[in-house]
Amino acid sequence: MAQPSVFQRYFLPGFVFQSVVIAGGYGTGRELAEFFLSRGPLGGLFAMALAMLIWSAVAATSFELARMHQSYDYRSFFQHLLGRGWFIYEICYFAQLAIVLAVIAAAAGAILQETFQFPYALGVVGMMLAVGILVFQGSAAIERALAGWSFVLYGVYLVLFAWSFRRFGPEIIANFGAEPLGFDWIRGGVEYAAYNLAIIPAILFTVRHARKRREALSAGFLAGPIAMFPALLFYLAMVGQFPQIADEAVPANYLLGVLGSRAFQLAFQVVLFGTLIETGTGMIHAINERVAARYRERGLELPVYARPTIALTLLIMGAMIATVGLTNLIAKGYGTLTWIFLFVFVIPVLTRGVRLIMRHRASEPQTDGAG
Repeated sequence: MAQPSVFQRYFLPGFVFQSVVIAGGYGTGRELAEFFLSRGPLGGLFAMALAMLIWSAVAATSFELARMHQSYDYRSFFQHLLGRGWFIYEICYFAQLAIVLAVIAAAAGAILQETFQFPYALGVVGMMLAVGILVFQGSAAIERALAGWSFVLYGVYLVLFAWSFRRFGPEIIANFGAEPLGFDWIRGGVEYAAYNLAIIPAILFTVRHARKRREALSAGFLAGPIAMFPALLFYLAMVGQFPQIADEAVPANYLLGVLGSRAFQLAFQVVLFGTLIETGTGMIHAINERVAARYRERGLELPVYARPTIALTLLIMGAMIATVGLTNLIAKGYGTLTWIFLFVFVIPVLTRGVRLIMRHRASEPQTDGAG
């Protein structure tokens, strides 16, 4: 087997995490308004920094636990972390999956309808087919696709920020002093971090490239900044339109409308559509990996048709739930699951998970230098 590259060992998990987070985490801007901008521009910035630190801490611990136990699917990971209570995460993950798939289905239909005047259903079906094709290809192809699209996304978000700052730089700077800084930003940062961290166990397949403790830990600590940087660029651009943008159902569309460039609007929406495919692919691939691992335990191979079948079934479910509406899904669904994941995953991994790592290090000190 070829030696994993530096990118695969240290940076790939962070870029895949960013790819899976974005559509359900900040692609439309609605999430940034809900968890950050609602605390005021400066409070939102503090909340974002807190969320990033939590992401890094949990990712680093999770990646090392996965490497230690070779548990690269969420079922085996939580069997080590929670023991017999592992299934609690799976129940919560399916609930989160339903909401996120509903969000991306609604967003996919809306993007093609509002931007290109295509039928709403075409966006939903197109996204479903793209996800089905990707998940059929397996882990290596998914890693390449998600990491590659991340670089495209970085470029577009840099342009969005630079353009917005050039047009509304004084407003952005002035709005950071528009509201006093309280303490509500702490809750916003914790809530946002906890909800999105539920995705970490879904991308553990990328950690298989890490051979040493320092590689797994470093990849985890880098995951926070890698995933949050595009959100920061987007957030700073949004601050220039505060407070009116905070009430927009899709702040991205509002901001693009203010900038007034049809060409850039088309480019941004194409990239955003790709992020919807990324998020759907990553989250559904986790289900496929969990099922495949169960098959392997029984000495069997997952049937070829199973991966796209599982993907399309889950996507159809998400499309049906999407009728609830994007704003309601984010405000109510995310808020409820946030606290559940905090107690089911975040707190256990930062307490029992850290103890397991320290115990493993104490019992096998010779592996710290070699692996």
